[in-house]
Amino acid sequence: MPSINFRAPRLFVDAPLAQDARVPLDREQGNYLGNVLRLAAGAEVLAFNGRDGEWQAAIEGRKRPDGLVILQQARPQDALADLTYVFAPLKHARLDYMVQKAIEMGAATLQPVLTRFTQASRVNTERMRANVVEAAEQCGILSIATVAEPLALDRYLSQRPAGRLLIFCDEAAEVQDPIQSLQKARAAGHDQGGSGIDVLIGPEGGFAEEERALLLWQPTTLRLALGPRIMRADTAAVAALALVQAVLGDWGGG
Repeated sequence: MPSINFRAPRLFVDAPLAQDARVPLDREQGNYLGNVLRLAAGAEVLAFNGRDGEWQAAIEGRKRPDGLVILQQARPQDALADLTYVFAPLKHARLDYMVQKAIEMGAATLQPVLTRFTQASRVNTERMRANVVEAAEQCGILSIATVAEPLALDRYLSQRPAGRLLIFCDEAAEVQDPIQSLQKARAAGHDQGGSGIDVLIGPEGGFAEEERALLLWQPTTLRLALGPRIMRADTAAVAALALVQAVLGDWGGG
């Protein structure tokens, strides 16, 4: 794939990108470029919008950066694997961390679900989207993941396609080799080129018994233990997504 330039600042802009186009910057973006990064007119940045790839751009503006002129494409647009991270929301900073790490791990969709023992009943999806954009800017990611509105667990399960693989990470499951279990799923055709994958992490208090029974009743479900120790939910997110991407996802090149 084309090399990523990690030295140039990257900026997400919600505007079409093409050679010689001019893109206005909002006040927050202008403040970030001018006052935080100390960049002036003529300085080059990388711009992306999640649709048109990544572009080299030059800052415009007299007193402060207020726009970009698009110069040339640096990388063509790519697409994320069909991987949904499904999770019981956490509170504040730990939710921010979990969202950022899920994006770094390549999740294409973030789906909050409400369970009996969910800690946070209110979910700030706008804050989640801001964390998605920030993670993409910092990590060279071109595609912007979708943030879905929260659903009750039973409603989410009733709406998802039956052919998608549901990887249900359960602290009550018997500890077995997770890589071997995922390899069996790959042999059955459940990888990023199949019908899609959902990775589900529950709340800190675990799943209620009726929730666990409902999950185990679902078609195309893989119940997975993440080792002999109980992890916090944000740690479990990183562990589970790393395993899935290594065996079923794009870490191996497809």
